[in-house]
Amino acid sequence: MNRDAVLAWVESPLQLLGAAEWAAAYGTTVPVAGRLTPQMSETADLLLSRGARFGEMEPYLGIPWKLLAQHPHWLVGDGFSGQFRLAASILRPRTLTFLDDGAIALPFADTLLQRRPYARPHVAERGLTSRVAPFAAETIARRARARAAHLFTAFDLGRDRITAMGDRGFAVERHGFAWTRATGSASADLGTRVILGSARPIDGRMSRDAYLAWLTEVAAAAPAGAEPATYLPHRRENAEQLDAVRRIPGVAVTAASVPVELILAGATRPLELHTLPSTTSTTLRLVLAGSGSTINGEPVPTADTRAGAER
Repeated sequence: MNRDAVLAWVESPLQLLGAAEWAAAYGTTVPVAGRLTPQMSETADLLLSRGARFGEMEPYLGIPWKLLAQHPHWLVGDGFSGQFRLAASILRPRTLTFLDDGAIALPFADTLLQRRPYARPHVAERGLTSRVAPFAAETIARRARARAAHLFTAFDLGRDRITAMGDRGFAVERHGFAWTRATGSASADLGTRVILGSARPIDGRMSRDAYLAWLTEVAAAAPAGAEPATYLPHRRENAEQLDAVRRIPGVAVTAASVPVELILAGATRPLELHTLPSTTSTTLRLVLAGSGSTINGEPVPTADTRAGAER
Protein backbone atom coordinates (compact mmCIF):
# COMPACT_ATOMS: atom_id res chain seq x y z
CA MET A 1 0.00 0.00 0.00
CA ASN A 2 1.28 3.47 -0.89
CA ARG A 3 1.76 5.23 2.43
CA ASP A 4 1.05 8.57 0.74
CA ALA A 5 -2.13 7.44 -1.08
CA VAL A 6 -4.90 9.99 -0.56
CA LEU A 7 -8.66 9.61 -0.90
CA ALA A 8 -11.33 12.33 -0.82
CA TRP A 9 -14.39 11.16 1.15
CA VAL A 10 -17.10 13.76 0.46
CA GLU A 11 -20.86 14.00 0.88
CA SER A 12 -21.91 17.38 -0.56
CA PRO A 13 -21.12 19.51 -3.63
CA LEU A 14 -19.24 22.09 -1.54
CA GLN A 15 -17.07 19.37 0.00
CA LEU A 16 -16.35 18.05 -3.50
CA LEU A 17 -15.31 21.55 -4.60
CA GLY A 18 -12.97 21.69 -1.60
CA ALA A 19 -11.37 18.43 -2.74
CA ALA A 20 -10.81 19.92 -6.21
CA GLU A 21 -9.15 22.98 -4.65
CA TRP A 22 -6.89 20.77 -2.48
CA ALA A 23 -5.87 18.61 -5.44
CA ALA A 24 -5.01 21.72 -7.48
CA ALA A 25 -3.08 23.32 -4.61
CA TYR A 26 -0.95 20.21 -4.11
CA GLY A 27 -0.71 19.14 -7.76
CA THR A 28 -2.03 15.71 -6.82
CA THR A 29 -4.56 13.48 -8.54
CA VAL A 30 -7.12 12.40 -5.95
CA PRO A 31 -9.58 9.50 -6.20
CA VAL A 32 -13.00 10.35 -4.80
CA ALA A 33 -15.55 8.43 -2.76
CA GLY A 34 -18.65 10.59 -3.14
CA ARG A 35 -22.16 10.21 -1.79
CA LEU A 36 -24.51 9.01 -4.50
CA THR A 37 -26.90 11.90 -5.24
CA PRO A 38 -27.89 13.66 -8.49
CA GLN A 39 -26.38 16.95 -7.30
CA MET A 40 -23.06 15.28 -6.51
CA SER A 41 -22.99 13.64 -9.94
CA GLU A 42 -23.70 16.92 -11.75
CA THR A 43 -21.09 18.77 -9.71
CA ALA A 44 -18.49 16.06 -10.35
CA ASP A 45 -19.18 16.17 -14.09
CA LEU A 46 -18.74 19.95 -14.16
CA LEU A 47 -15.55 19.86 -12.10
CA LEU A 48 -14.06 17.19 -14.34
CA SER A 49 -14.97 19.19 -17.45
CA ARG A 50 -13.01 22.11 -15.96
CA GLY A 51 -9.96 19.92 -15.36
CA ALA A 52 -10.30 18.90 -11.71
CA ARG A 53 -7.48 16.54 -10.70
CA PHE A 54 -9.75 13.68 -9.76
CA GLY A 55 -8.83 10.05 -10.24
CA GLU A 56 -11.31 7.21 -10.05
CA MET A 57 -14.77 8.42 -8.95
CA GLU A 58 -16.59 5.93 -6.73
CA PRO A 59 -20.22 6.74 -5.84
CA TYR A 60 -21.34 5.14 -2.59
CA LEU A 61 -23.99 4.95 0.09
CA GLY A 62 -22.78 4.35 3.63
CA ILE A 63 -19.10 3.95 4.55
CA PRO A 64 -16.65 3.08 1.73
CA TRP A 65 -14.68 0.69 3.95
CA LYS A 66 -12.50 -0.90 1.26
CA LEU A 67 -11.43 2.40 -0.27
CA LEU A 68 -10.68 3.92 3.12
CA ALA A 69 -8.59 0.92 4.12
CA GLN A 70 -6.55 1.26 0.92
CA HIS A 71 -5.75 4.95 1.43
CA PRO A 72 -3.89 6.09 4.57
CA HIS A 73 -4.56 9.80 3.92
CA TRP A 74 -8.21 10.87 4.03
CA LEU A 75 -9.58 14.20 2.81
CA VAL A 76 -12.70 14.35 4.98
CA GLY A 77 -15.66 16.47 3.96
CA ASP A 78 -17.68 16.19 7.18
CA GLY A 79 -15.71 15.78 10.39
CA PHE A 80 -18.92 15.68 12.43
CA SER A 81 -20.27 12.71 10.48
CA GLY A 82 -21.13 9.66 12.56
CA GLN A 83 -19.90 7.48 9.70
CA PHE A 84 -16.53 9.26 9.74
CA ARG A 85 -16.28 8.84 13.51
CA LEU A 86 -16.90 5.10 13.24
CA ALA A 87 -14.51 4.59 10.31
CA ALA A 88 -11.74 6.66 11.91
CA SER A 89 -12.08 4.80 15.21
CA ILE A 90 -11.69 1.42 13.52
CA LEU A 91 -9.28 2.08 10.63
CA ARG A 92 -7.22 4.85 12.23
CA PRO A 93 -5.92 6.62 9.10
CA ARG A 94 -2.30 7.78 9.07
CA THR A 95 -3.11 11.32 7.87
CA LEU A 96 -6.29 13.39 8.09
CA THR A 97 -7.15 16.57 6.19
CA PHE A 98 -10.50 18.18 6.93
CA LEU A 99 -12.21 20.11 4.14
CA ASP A 100 -14.98 22.69 4.56
CA ASP A 101 -18.56 21.66 5.18
CA GLY A 102 -19.77 25.25 5.22
CA ALA A 103 -19.55 27.69 8.13
CA ILE A 104 -19.59 24.69 10.48
CA ALA A 105 -15.80 24.89 10.05
CA LEU A 106 -15.62 27.19 13.07
CA PRO A 107 -17.44 24.96 15.60
CA PHE A 108 -15.52 21.98 14.23
CA ALA A 109 -12.24 23.79 14.93
CA ASP A 110 -13.49 24.44 18.48
CA THR A 111 -14.33 20.74 18.77
CA LEU A 112 -10.76 19.81 17.80
CA LEU A 113 -9.56 22.22 20.49
CA GLN A 114 -11.87 20.51 23.02
CA ARG A 115 -13.67 23.80 23.61
CA ARG A 116 -17.03 22.16 22.90
CA PRO A 117 -18.37 18.59 22.78
CA TYR A 118 -17.72 16.42 19.73
CA ALA A 119 -21.29 16.79 18.46
CA ARG A 120 -22.86 18.55 15.51
CA PRO A 121 -24.23 21.97 16.60
CA HIS A 122 -27.95 22.12 17.36
CA VAL A 123 -28.40 18.35 16.89
CA ALA A 124 -29.42 15.97 19.68
CA GLU A 125 -27.08 13.03 19.13
CA ARG A 126 -27.64 9.56 20.54
CA GLY A 127 -26.74 5.94 19.97
CA LEU A 128 -23.61 4.78 18.16
CA THR A 129 -22.82 8.26 16.83
CA SER A 130 -22.27 9.63 20.33
CA ARG A 131 -20.64 6.47 21.70
CA VAL A 132 -17.82 6.45 19.14
CA ALA A 133 -17.12 10.19 19.45
CA PRO A 134 -14.42 9.83 22.15
CA PHE A 135 -12.57 7.18 20.10
CA ALA A 136 -12.65 9.32 16.96
CA ALA A 137 -11.50 12.35 18.96
CA GLU A 138 -8.53 10.40 20.29
CA THR A 139 -7.63 9.20 16.79
CA ILE A 140 -7.65 12.80 15.52
CA ALA A 141 -5.64 14.03 18.53
CA ARG A 142 -3.00 11.32 17.95
CA ARG A 143 -2.68 12.33 14.32
CA ALA A 144 -2.28 15.98 15.38
CA ARG A 145 0.47 15.10 17.83
CA ALA A 146 2.21 13.31 14.95
CA ARG A 147 1.82 16.45 12.78
CA ALA A 148 -0.49 14.51 10.47
CA ALA A 149 -3.78 16.38 10.95
CA HIS A 150 -4.69 19.36 8.78
CA LEU A 151 -7.49 21.80 8.00
CA PHE A 152 -7.88 23.12 4.45
CA THR A 153 -10.42 25.91 4.69
CA ALA A 154 -11.77 29.05 3.07
CA PHE A 155 -12.88 30.38 6.46
CA ASP A 156 -10.97 32.72 8.74
CA LEU A 157 -10.69 30.75 11.98
CA GLY A 158 -9.18 33.70 13.82
CA ARG A 159 -5.68 34.13 15.20
CA ASP A 160 -6.59 32.66 18.60
CA ARG A 161 -7.92 29.42 17.12
CA ILE A 162 -5.05 29.07 14.67
CA THR A 163 -2.45 29.59 17.39
CA ALA A 164 -4.18 27.12 19.70
CA MET A 165 -4.48 24.56 16.92
CA GLY A 166 -0.80 24.93 16.07
CA ASP A 167 0.06 24.30 19.72
CA ARG A 168 -1.86 21.01 19.49
CA GLY A 169 -0.15 19.98 16.26
CA PHE A 170 -2.83 20.87 13.72
CA ALA A 171 -1.78 22.59 10.49
CA VAL A 172 -4.24 25.14 9.10
CA GLU A 173 -4.17 26.28 5.48
CA ARG A 174 -6.57 28.82 4.04
CA HIS A 175 -7.44 28.93 0.37
CA GLY A 176 -9.22 31.52 -1.74
CA PHE A 177 -10.86 29.32 -4.40
CA ALA A 178 -7.94 30.05 -6.72
CA TRP A 179 -8.63 27.02 -8.92
CA THR A 180 -12.36 27.78 -9.09
CA ARG A 181 -11.69 31.35 -10.22
CA ALA A 182 -9.01 30.31 -12.71
CA THR A 183 -11.21 27.72 -14.38
CA GLY A 184 -14.51 29.60 -14.26
CA SER A 185 -16.10 29.96 -17.67
CA ALA A 186 -18.60 32.55 -18.81
CA SER A 187 -21.99 31.18 -17.84
CA ALA A 188 -25.45 31.98 -19.12
CA ASP A 189 -26.25 35.64 -18.52
CA LEU A 190 -27.88 35.89 -15.11
CA GLY A 191 -28.31 39.64 -15.30
CA THR A 192 -26.62 41.92 -12.80
CA ARG A 193 -28.92 41.36 -9.80
CA VAL A 194 -28.81 37.89 -8.24
CA ILE A 195 -30.61 36.59 -5.15
CA LEU A 196 -29.31 33.43 -3.50
CA GLY A 197 -32.00 31.11 -2.17
CA SER A 198 -31.97 29.89 1.42
CA ALA A 199 -33.07 26.73 3.20
CA ARG A 200 -33.72 28.63 6.44
CA PRO A 201 -37.52 28.17 6.23
CA ILE A 202 -37.02 24.47 5.46
CA ASP A 203 -34.74 24.12 8.50
CA GLY A 204 -37.17 25.98 10.77
CA ARG A 205 -34.75 28.86 11.38
CA MET A 206 -37.05 31.41 9.74
CA SER A 207 -40.75 31.49 8.94
CA ARG A 208 -41.69 31.25 5.29
CA ASP A 209 -43.70 34.47 5.55
CA ALA A 210 -40.63 36.34 6.84
CA TYR A 211 -38.51 34.85 4.08
CA LEU A 212 -40.94 35.84 1.34
CA ALA A 213 -41.19 39.33 2.84
CA TRP A 214 -37.39 39.66 2.63
CA LEU A 215 -37.42 38.58 -1.03
CA THR A 216 -40.24 40.99 -1.81
CA GLU A 217 -38.29 43.85 -0.23
CA VAL A 218 -35.14 43.00 -2.22
CA ALA A 219 -37.07 42.76 -5.48
CA ALA A 220 -38.91 46.04 -4.84
CA ALA A 221 -35.61 47.90 -4.32
CA ALA A 222 -34.66 47.46 -7.99
CA PRO A 223 -34.38 50.62 -10.11
CA ALA A 224 -37.40 51.48 -12.21
CA GLY A 225 -37.49 49.46 -15.42
CA ALA A 226 -34.87 46.95 -14.22
CA GLU A 227 -35.09 43.33 -15.35
CA PRO A 228 -36.25 40.78 -12.77
CA ALA A 229 -33.60 39.64 -10.32
CA THR A 230 -32.29 36.12 -10.93
CA TYR A 231 -33.10 33.76 -8.06
CA LEU A 232 -30.71 30.80 -7.63
CA PRO A 233 -32.41 28.22 -5.38
CA HIS A 234 -30.69 26.53 -2.48
CA ARG A 235 -30.24 22.81 -3.12
CA ARG A 236 -32.59 21.92 -0.24
CA GLU A 237 -35.48 24.23 -1.13
CA ASN A 238 -38.67 22.28 -1.82
CA ALA A 239 -41.17 22.75 -4.64
CA GLU A 240 -43.71 24.46 -2.39
CA GLN A 241 -41.25 27.18 -1.34
CA LEU A 242 -40.07 27.72 -4.93
CA ASP A 243 -43.66 28.07 -6.14
CA ALA A 244 -44.16 30.83 -3.57
CA VAL A 245 -40.96 32.56 -4.72
CA ARG A 246 -42.11 32.48 -8.35
CA ARG A 247 -45.20 34.48 -7.41
CA ILE A 248 -43.11 37.44 -6.19
CA PRO A 249 -43.02 40.28 -8.78
CA GLY A 250 -39.55 41.09 -10.03
CA VAL A 251 -38.04 37.67 -9.29
CA ALA A 252 -37.13 35.05 -11.91
CA VAL A 253 -36.24 31.58 -10.61
CA THR A 254 -33.38 29.89 -12.49
CA ALA A 255 -32.32 26.26 -12.09
CA ALA A 256 -29.13 25.80 -10.04
CA SER A 257 -28.02 22.18 -9.59
CA VAL A 258 -24.35 22.87 -8.76
CA PRO A 259 -22.73 25.13 -6.13
CA VAL A 260 -23.23 28.83 -6.75
CA GLU A 261 -19.47 29.25 -6.43
CA LEU A 262 -19.11 27.35 -9.71
CA ILE A 263 -21.98 29.21 -11.37
CA LEU A 264 -20.77 32.70 -10.47
CA ALA A 265 -17.02 32.19 -10.89
CA GLY A 266 -17.49 32.82 -14.60
CA ALA A 267 -19.27 36.16 -14.17
CA THR A 268 -18.16 38.61 -16.88
CA ARG A 269 -19.49 41.79 -15.25
CA PRO A 270 -20.03 43.11 -11.71
CA LEU A 271 -22.91 41.48 -9.88
CA GLU A 272 -25.20 42.80 -7.18
CA LEU A 273 -25.81 39.80 -4.91
CA HIS A 274 -28.34 39.47 -2.12
CA THR A 275 -28.20 36.66 0.42
CA LEU A 276 -29.16 35.91 3.99
CA PRO A 277 -26.25 35.05 6.35
CA SER A 278 -24.81 31.76 5.11
CA THR A 279 -21.68 29.97 3.95
CA THR A 280 -21.84 31.88 0.66
CA SER A 281 -21.29 35.17 2.48
CA THR A 282 -17.69 33.99 2.87
CA THR A 283 -17.10 31.84 -0.19
CA LEU A 284 -18.47 34.26 -2.79
CA ARG A 285 -16.37 37.13 -1.48
CA LEU A 286 -13.37 35.00 -2.41
CA VAL A 287 -14.76 33.70 -5.70
CA LEU A 288 -15.77 37.19 -6.90
CA ALA A 289 -12.75 39.08 -5.56
CA GLY A 290 -11.68 41.81 -7.96
CA SER A 291 -14.85 41.58 -10.07
CA GLY A 292 -16.39 44.81 -8.83
CA SER A 293 -19.35 42.89 -7.42
CA THR A 294 -21.23 43.68 -4.22
CA ILE A 295 -22.88 41.40 -1.67
CA ASN A 296 -25.80 42.92 0.24
CA GLY A 297 -24.54 46.35 -0.75
CA GLU A 298 -20.97 45.79 0.47
CA PRO A 299 -18.16 45.85 -2.14
CA VAL A 300 -16.29 42.58 -2.60
CA PRO A 301 -12.65 43.15 -1.61
CA THR A 302 -10.04 43.46 -4.33
CA ALA A 303 -7.13 42.40 -2.11
CA ASP A 304 -5.12 39.19 -2.55
CA THR A 305 -7.74 36.41 -2.58
CA ARG A 306 -5.51 33.46 -1.87
CA ALA A 307 -6.40 34.03 1.79
CA GLY A 308 -2.97 33.10 3.10
CA ALA A 309 -1.74 30.00 4.81
CA GLU A 310 -0.58 28.93 8.23
CA ARG A 311 1.38 25.70 8.18
